[in-house]
Amino acid sequence: MSHPLRALSIDLGDDFPAGDLAAFLAETPKAKGKAKRKAKGKAEGAARGAADGTVQCWTRRGEGHLGFGEAARFTVTGPERFIEAEAWWKHLVLEAEVDDAVGHPGTGPLAFGSFAFSKTSRYLSRLIVPELVLGIRDGRAWATQLSTDGTVPSEALLRAAVGRIASRLGQAANPAHDGAHPPAATAAHHGARSPSSAPAPAAHRHAALLPGALGQQRWTDAVAAGVRRIRAGELEKLVLARDIVVEDGAGIPRAEVLRRLAAAYRDTWVYGVDGLVGATPEMLIQVEGRTAQARVLAGTLDRRDALGQGDGYPARVLAGSAKQRHEHEIAIQSLTVALEPFSEAMNSHEEPFILELPNVFHLASDVKAELADVEGHVPTSLALVNALHPTAAVCGTPTLVAGALIRELEELDRGPYAGPVGWLDGAGNGEWGIALRGGVIETPTTMRLYAGCGIVEASQPQAELAETWAKFRPMLEALGIER
Repeated sequence: MSHPLRALSIDLGDDFPAGDLAAFLAETPKAKGKAKRKAKGKAEGAARGAADGTVQCWTRRGEGHLGFGEAARFTVTGPERFIEAEAWWKHLVLEAEVDDAVGHPGTGPLAFGSFAFSKTSRYLSRLIVPELVLGIRDGRAWATQLSTDGTVPSEALLRAAVGRIASRLGQAANPAHDGAHPPAATAAHHGARSPSSAPAPAAHRHAALLPGALGQQRWTDAVAAGVRRIRAGELEKLVLARDIVVEDGAGIPRAEVLRRLAAAYRDTWVYGVDGLVGATPEMLIQVEGRTAQARVLAGTLDRRDALGQGDGYPARVLAGSAKQRHEHEIAIQSLTVALEPFSEAMNSHEEPFILELPNVFHLASDVKAELADVEGHVPTSLALVNALHPTAAVCGTPTLVAGALIRELEELDRGPYAGPVGWLDGAGNGEWGIALRGGVIETPTTMRLYAGCGIVEASQPQAELAETWAKFRPMLEALGIER
């Protein structure tokens, strides 16, 4: 790059009422004609980028980050993908010119990222630096302008760009509105939930649902083969995934899917990085200063199987199951052993809790650690990702044996599925979820969805198959597909 990264972050204050960030995800028409050709600076270009369906997304409970436009991008494959990406990011940030009056994690330089699950994957792992970021944290809204082409960020241009994004996306969510006061902002200002942030249930779409790399019978055969290998003593746990393909001639509505996931699955982290879209309930690692946190899930019950069984049924089935507890304990141990060398102190729940989601119940445990100095500095979020991935929750144990067996039995390239997805800032803070309950938009009319299950000695192939359908449900519902 011939110019340094420049970043300007400003507090939006009362000029931008902090409502639900997902309200600013909407399908909008692309800018046309002279208006497009007369763009003034990167901030205005990013505002128009919101019209192109390229918004990067990381939200939970209405807060998080949205990224518009693209100032820089780094792609990489192979076993050193995390190390190479962090080296690129550190170099970019080292020479950056930053004006950050907000000082929150996520302000100043920021990149969204998605990484392949496997070191052998053909998928391009990536870091994307937007031209404009909208963020909300603890009810406080801010914006960041970023440039790498010599443009000097300007508060006036940045505020104008934010206003244009709010106006354009507000009009897209409510075409009858005149745009003077975007519906999302107006509702938030008056303390009401914006209609654009709580979309109606997806209408049924006439889409085709096709098998992926393995049909259902071949996948259950793979599960049975995995169980035999576990019983033979080759490994303790294996995670097997499968894929299905959605074909919709009307087009895959990326922004609408993100908005519906954000409305229905508010206790998950809703992500959108290029074509990778989903809502993960599992946090691989979150870093803020010297504090790191993770959420580990293993053990699943379909909510449909719990209907009419009483409030205590999920706890009896999950916490009371030796099979489910064993699977969960393996996942917890995998994470804590990998995190321990980077920690001065660590604690987690003595007993897992029941995480309730609209589609399933999970056994869940939260882990918190105070990070230690490693070679004179606190490890960044991406450095910890390199140390932790893949955990037993998405691969199995022992890791190398499970990874080789996954490649043998699954017959697919997972791509970014079950890989780290999230963001990091210039100080090394970040949030990296595991890319679960999602899929990849492969063409404008095709999306590949993924789901997987933890396989242990007591696993039953048909029960595991049913569990994958429960895990496909968030994306199928968001796509308007009934099953």
